Amino acid sequence: MAVLIALGLMIVIALVMLSASAGFAAPGDPGEPLDPTAPTDPTAPGSGLTIDINGPNGTPSSAVVTLIGITLLSVAPALLLMMTSFTKIFVVLAMTRNALALPSIPPNQVLAGLALFLSLFIMSPILIDINDSAVQPYLNGQIDFTAAVDLGSEPLRQFMLAHTREEDLALMTRAADAPNPESADVVPMLTLIPAFMISELRAAFIIGFVIFIPFLVIDLVVSAALMSMGMMMLPPVMISLPFKILLFILVDGWGLIVTSLISSYRGG
Repeated sequence: MAVLIALGLMIVIALVMLSASAGFAAPGDPGEPLDPTAPTDPTAPGSGLTIDINGPNGTPSSAVVTLIGITLLSVAPALLLMMTSFTKIFVVLAMTRNALALPSIPPNQVLAGLALFLSLFIMSPILIDINDSAVQPYLNGQIDFTAAVDLGSEPLRQFMLAHTREEDLALMTRAADAPNPESADVVPMLTLIPAFMISELRAAFIIGFVIFIPFLVIDLVVSAALMSMGMMMLPPVMISLPFKILLFILVDGWGLIVTSLISSYRGG
């Protein structure tokens, strides 16, 4: 009985499959042929994908401003070292610490922080000028990014030119095998920045030399006194260090140095 039922199911399945295949194999009406599509014109050069960095009201979008801010933060240390007064101030403060025979007091973090805020104090007029002439007009959509860069770099250029020697500019121009510029205003930034750094380091070492002289006199006097008393085994630094610190406090050393550094940039 089971065999007959199975045989019947197989026959039914075979009939269904044959009818289905016959239905698929039946030819249909292909219809009328379609006309070919006309070719489209090629896209004109330069009219492909474009990226609009400005918002609907002409101001730069917040994403672009954020990207520019992150980029500036990544290069901020290099800009701070190469295009501001930070390097000169830090070198002078470090040489003052060495003249006092205190290699780790104040620590580097304190000197760097003091140099940073003194640099902000000195560069504040230039930063305000950059903000008024380039940053705010760009954020308001009045100028594009290229014009903002040109306008923003001009105050920095004038600051660096005011504190760069002509000898250093000529040195970097000869090193670059470039023709002599007609005036200092047309000197490229790639030549101006290293020349500015050389001038700043030279000025810092001159100030450091002047700071070393009174402390060197104290060391010579203490050494001569110890030699005359036969105390050759006693390090002169142990005796001269209190006198150096006392002299530095009496003349208000930090105030004199900070005032001299600020005055060296006045009028530039």
